This record gives sequence, structure tokens and C-alpha cells, in this order.
Amino acid sequence: MHTIPLREAHALPRWRQPITLLFLMAVAMPLAFATWAALLNNFVIEVAGFDGRDIGLLHTVREIPGFLAVGVIALLLFIREQVLGLISLILLGAATALTAQFPSLGGILTITMLSSIGFHYFEAVNTSLQLQFLKIERAPQMLGWLLAAGSAATLVAYGVIMLTWEAFELSYAIVYWVSGGACAAIALFCLLAYPRFEGEHRQNTRMVLRRRYWLYYTLQFFAGARRQIFVVFAGFMMVERFGFEVHEVTALYMVNLVANMIFAPLMGRLVGKWGERNALMFEYAGLVCVFTLYGGIYWFGWGVVLAATLYVVDHMFFALALALKTYFQKIADPADIAPTAAVAFTINHIAAVFLPALLGYLWVVSPGAVFALASLIACGSFGLATLIPRHPAPGNETRFSAHLAAPAE
Repeated sequence: MHTIPLREAHALPRWRQPITLLFLMAVAMPLAFATWAALLNNFVIEVAGFDGRDIGLLHTVREIPGFLAVGVIALLLFIREQVLGLISLILLGAATALTAQFPSLGGILTITMLSSIGFHYFEAVNTSLQLQFLKIERAPQMLGWLLAAGSAATLVAYGVIMLTWEAFELSYAIVYWVSGGACAAIALFCLLAYPRFEGEHRQNTRMVLRRRYWLYYTLQFFAGARRQIFVVFAGFMMVERFGFEVHEVTALYMVNLVANMIFAPLMGRLVGKWGERNALMFEYAGLVCVFTLYGGIYWFGWGVVLAATLYVVDHMFFALALALKTYFQKIADPADIAPTAAVAFTINHIAAVFLPALLGYLWVVSPGAVFALASLIACGSFGLATLIPRHPAPGNETRFSAHLAAPAE
């Protein structure tokens, strides 16, 4: 397939332009990943007979490729970034399609590792491609629409499962084959139908760690820690404390998806209007309130309606995390985007390696304390966000940059 500079891509038919490619990838990924996640717990218990130790091991294995996402940099020595992203997406789809064919602990761990490599490497590359393909002035709005497209695809996947699972007596194998196959087919189409888009700046193919990006790195670490607490414990709370059944949890997920479809584009517009500093401060202040109220549910016995509302609001605030992407887009050397996206993805997953296991012990003693810790992490994120300058740019990465007058690396 031939290569086309990004500056000439506007002459292509609309369906072959870079933004359409980004939307197709945003739709393809959730078809596989969301379906895998929706059926996972039932599948491993009913088919493979997993217990608590097995599921803990599974999630540990699943997070390892995220922690090792920095390996993307080495692959970029041999493979174009766009091609690597689509191959990773094909791997995710193929591994998802084959999930039910290996109903044993060893088989599921192996196929999970493969799908996780596809997912995490795709996500690292996808972030880089988004920041390269989207113009700075349009990036917040378009990132919001891409989030909405992913939510819509996930909503469709969940809706189809809910409507057809019992009505057609579907098996795990059929659902995994269809969803994973659809993801892989879309990725293969993109690999064959789209030219290789080439930016104006050739990407570095070595690890990049720059002092002037320290605030971005730190915010990524805090975001990963905070998100792990929510992902692991917020849903668990709904089941443990309030006895939510499968259909009730799924309904809550679907409400989240509809909210994201509606509000993600609006969040993107807010970032464009307010700027990254104000948008992130608003997000983190909101999350402080959310996690504090989560703790209050345990400490003061507040009810299920508040818990479900907070769960949805929490997801809506996370949509503002796109401001972290656009902040980096504005301060980065254009050649640093690909390697730094991989490094940042690894930093974001550091907490995933140890935090869930450690906080699981704290949860047994005091669930409210887990959310209190999340609130403190959000407070730290808020404090760091105040250091983002009004107009981020290379050489003006933090509010200290102009005063320090240090040469950019």
C-alpha cells in the first residue's frame, strides 16, 4: 500500500481519510473488548470453573502487557505505526474469537495474554495516531466524538447480547467468534483499504524520557492509580453491598454508555473552550466529591440510588481525561509523540500491577478507606493540574517553565 503525506490526505475520498480510519478503529476495538469483558466472569466460572485465585491471576496476566507497552517503541523500528496499530487490533479480534476454544486455566491465561497484547499495544499506538492525525485546534472536539463512537459500539454489543443470548440460546463460542471476528475484519479492511499516512515529523524510535514532560508523566501515574480503584472496587461495591444481579449491572453499564455518547462530545468542546488546566481541575474536583461520597455510602449507610448515580457521574468525569492527551499534544516535540505515548501508557499501568491486590486487603478492613484513598489521589491530581499553564506549548510545559528558563531538551 502506498504512502500519503497527511497534508495531502484531504484530497482522498472522505471514507479513506485519516479521521475516518480513526473512527473505524474506535468502533472495532470495543466490539471485541467489550464483549469479552461482558461475558468473562460468567464464562470462566461456568465453563472453566474458576475460583477467586484464578480470576485474580487472570487479571494480573491481563495487565502485564499494559505495563510493558513501552515495547511498542522497539517494534516501531520495523513496522510503521499505523500498521502496528491495525495488526494489534487484528490480534485482539482473533484472540477474542478463539477465547471459548480453550476452556482451561492455562488456555484462558494464554489467550488472555494474546488479546491483552493486542488491546494494550493498539491503545498505545491509537493515542499516538490520534495526536498526529488531529489538528491541535480540533483535537478536543474530535477526541470527544471518538469516545462517543466507542461508547456507541459498546452499547450495540451489550444490546445485542441482552436481546439474543436467551432468545437464540447462544453459546459463548458463537458470541466470541462473531464479536472478535467483526473486530478483526474491520481492522483487516483498514489495513488493506487505507494508504499509510505519513506525518510531517518522523517519530523517534527510541525510548524518550524528558524532564520537561514530568508533569504529564505524573498526571498519567495518578490517573492510572485512580482509575484502578474505580474499575476494581466501584462495580464490586454495587454487587457486594447492594446485591446487584447481572442484568442490573449490565443496565448500569448501558446507562454509562448512553451518557458517554451524549456528553463525551460536549466534554471535548469544553476542553477546547476552557483549556486543559481548567478542564482537568474541574474533572479532579468532581472526582474528589464522587470518591468522598462513595466512602460515605459505607460510613453513613447512604443508599443504592446515590451509589448508582455516582457510578454514572464518575464515568462522565473520566471523559474529560482527553484533556490530558491534548495537553501533551501541545507541549510535545512532534517526533516524541509515538514513543512518549508508549511510555505514558506504561506509567499509567504501574498502579495496576500492585494497587488492586494491596487495596483488596484494605477493603476487607474498611471499604470506605479505599475510596478515601482514591479521594486523596484525586486531590493530588487537582494540585498537579494547577501547574498546567494557561497556554501550554514547548518551553511552557508548566507554570514554572518561564521562571526557570531552562533549555528544552
